[in-house]
Amino acid sequence: MSSRKAVLSHVAKTFDIQPDYPWIKFPKYAVLRDPGSEKWFGIVMNVPKEKLGLAGEGEVDILDVKCDPDKAGSLRQMEGILPGYHMNKEHWISVVLDGSVATEHLHELIQDSYELTE
Repeated sequence: MSSRKAVLSHVAKTFDIQPDYPWIKFPKYAVLRDPGSEKWFGIVMNVPKEKLGLAGEGEVDILDVKCDPDKAGSLRQMEGILPGYHMNKEHWISVVLDGSVATEHLHELIQDSYELTE
């Protein structure tokens, strides 16, 4: 199962990047930046399920990542992948961190996002 902790651990191990937490109002929002360009390639957020159109109450952790616009539409057809929450829907997707997206696929999405910021 993919979780916030697993995502942040993977990013630290793979890219030697630690998240920053730029918002006092949203202390759990973890921004992942390319160290060279300083561009975001990901953000981990805890969001109310109703804001994402998901069933149930409470919050869920998501990871927003950049993606090639040519791939975004087909990715959003997959379980656990939504249009980018609070981001440009053409260039970003949100991945629900509830285990519905395989860890290997999640790692590929993170890699692709990182490469788009280089």
